[in-house]
Amino acid sequence: MDHAELVAQIPGLRRYARVLTGDAWAADDLVQDTLERACSKWRLWTAGSNLRAWLFTLMHNQFVSQARRSVRQSGAGVRVDVDDVDHELSAGGVAPDVTLDIERCLLRLPEDQRAVLLLVSVEDLSYAEVARITGVPLGTVMSRLSRARSRLRELMDGRPDRTGSPPVLRRLK
Repeated sequence: MDHAELVAQIPGLRRYARVLTGDAWAADDLVQDTLERACSKWRLWTAGSNLRAWLFTLMHNQFVSQARRSVRQSGAGVRVDVDDVDHELSAGGVAPDVTLDIERCLLRLPEDQRAVLLLVSVEDLSYAEVARITGVPLGTVMSRLSRARSRLRELMDGRPDRTGSPPVLRRLK
């Protein structure tokens, strides 16, 4: 394993961490934690296998572990309304009335859907690799991706958020 191969993966890890955490500092910490874990668990990586998928798996697991630990320590998760921090999420250098704030829309997606969407769309990983990284079946990856794309499209079109309203049920005979 060449040192350069590991370094070449850092930009992708940073992109994914940034969207997972929604914060540049937390993302850098997550990348550092991931790389530290990779170095300490190096003997578990199989030479010739997909280094990128292995690193993303480590990062995903690290993020989930940190989130669970944070909830346990605080007793409840800290919720932040996206509208309260929209000034932090807007794209810089572009007029706000011209651009669609995709990061804001991404943060409105459920975490599991957002992770799958980013791994497939941004990091260009296969469904099988995403299934292995997230630890869910292939069908679940495809379902989450479909729901994420659909909901992202709704959010980008300016449709209201459905999370506050109960689902509409129909009676079938």
